[in-house]
Amino acid sequence: MARESESGLPIEPVYGPDALEGWDPAEKLGEPGAYPFTRGVYPTMYTGRPWTMRQYAGFGTAVESNARYKQLIDNGTMGLSVAFDLPTQMGHDSDAPLSHGEVGKVGVAIDSVDDMRVLFDGIPLDKVSTSMTINAPAALLLLMYQLVAEEQGVEAGKLTGTIQNDVLKEYIARGTYIFPPKPSLRLIADIFKYCKAEIPKWNTISISGYHMAEAGASPAQEIAFTLADGIEYVRTAVAAGMDVDDFAPRLSFFFVARTTILEEVAKFRAARRIWARVMKEEFGAKNPKSLMLRFHTQTAGVQLTAQQPEVNLVRVAVQGLAAVLGGTQSLHTNSFDEAIALPTDKSARLALRTQQVLAYETDVTATVDPFAGSYVVERMTDEVEAAAVALMGKVEELGGAVDAIERGFQKSEIERSAYRVAQETDSGERVVVGVNRYTIDVEEPYEPLRVDPAIEAQQAERLATLRAGRDQAAVDAALVELKKAAEGTDNVLYPMKTALKARATVGEVCDALRQVWGTYVPTDAF
Repeated sequence: MARESESGLPIEPVYGPDALEGWDPAEKLGEPGAYPFTRGVYPTMYTGRPWTMRQYAGFGTAVESNARYKQLIDNGTMGLSVAFDLPTQMGHDSDAPLSHGEVGKVGVAIDSVDDMRVLFDGIPLDKVSTSMTINAPAALLLLMYQLVAEEQGVEAGKLTGTIQNDVLKEYIARGTYIFPPKPSLRLIADIFKYCKAEIPKWNTISISGYHMAEAGASPAQEIAFTLADGIEYVRTAVAAGMDVDDFAPRLSFFFVARTTILEEVAKFRAARRIWARVMKEEFGAKNPKSLMLRFHTQTAGVQLTAQQPEVNLVRVAVQGLAAVLGGTQSLHTNSFDEAIALPTDKSARLALRTQQVLAYETDVTATVDPFAGSYVVERMTDEVEAAAVALMGKVEELGGAVDAIERGFQKSEIERSAYRVAQETDSGERVVVGVNRYTIDVEEPYEPLRVDPAIEAQQAERLATLRAGRDQAAVDAALVELKKAAEGTDNVLYPMKTALKARATVGEVCDALRQVWGTYVPTDAF
């Protein structure tokens, strides 16, 4: 029976030399660490050292998350990855009416620099690399991180890490947007400029396909729409007067790793090749680092099941292997219980141990790009690349990523893909172990981690204390200056930092920008 890949491309039962007829290794492959970077962005890849092992964590209060981070560091995590709760992601304080019932639930609640100080208490910020999954208010969280580092005596030039800062995918697939696209892109350009001057080692954006994949995007859609967003960000920065080689080396990407190993490996290799060509041919980048698609990977949360959750340990190991074989620069492996609740200490440790087994007990780190020259993987790489380029062409025909978003194109394409997967699962054509095949009558009891609902009241109390103890006149003056910058062309991050240092809250700063820029209202589907 003929099979199709997740992108709807045919998979043949057998591949031989004819699959690569006319295929030029010099053009398609090159050498590892050299254009077109199909084989990886570094010459030695993992043969010198493994990828950065990150674990995405954050829940409840800053105190609780700080304790989890210290446990992860003790267990061997090489980089922290911060999850923020929905109010923080949407630019609301914990005591705002819209925040009710969501404080601390899917990540840590951060209302001010006071919370950020607690979050990283006892963690030397010049020694760790920190990734923050934050988008519309990314500038605020980065500046608070910088302020805490300054209090520790750490120079901004020594800070390393990433802010996700990818608002375009929020309009497409995730929904934690605040401002309309144009001011959001202006804010991102301001972040690029600020980091070049103030925090030069920081990765200013993590252009994300992960959330599109979680919403149902196929591998070809995932890289097509992600790279199209990347092109929009580069165009925005160039239009703002920046030279492409001044910011492109700090761009990074974020993708999913599914259980379909062969297509995932092909996807990562195709994405590197497309991006290198775009940066070289469209933008004329000269610095080789501007051509490198460096990316973080997270295993596929959408493929985890609440039924027989221990089976997720196997899924995550397979997904992590796909990411490694595909050449990721850093990796987060999901915990087996994430389909049920926030990870427990034990499940988070098991997820990290999965990466450590891949790095130190297998031989996949012994050689670079193990699948190079494979009939099936090279053919699939070409096919995924062609499918992604075709989709990127459609985005261009609509005027680019922003115009396509405003017409609902990407969202409708992803929804069609998600519907196809749901139909195949419901019919049993797509096997999901423990869900539609190999089920059991009675699930074993499992006690998930639960967030204390009292956290909301605790955060409100902290906010009341903060507002009573700060210099309100200084806060008000700083917010006025922030609005002036937003109304004009000055970089908003400098007055924003002043306001945050004066202990303005996340909600107050975002409200000041809402007054100038407004909020985004989504359009109907394409």
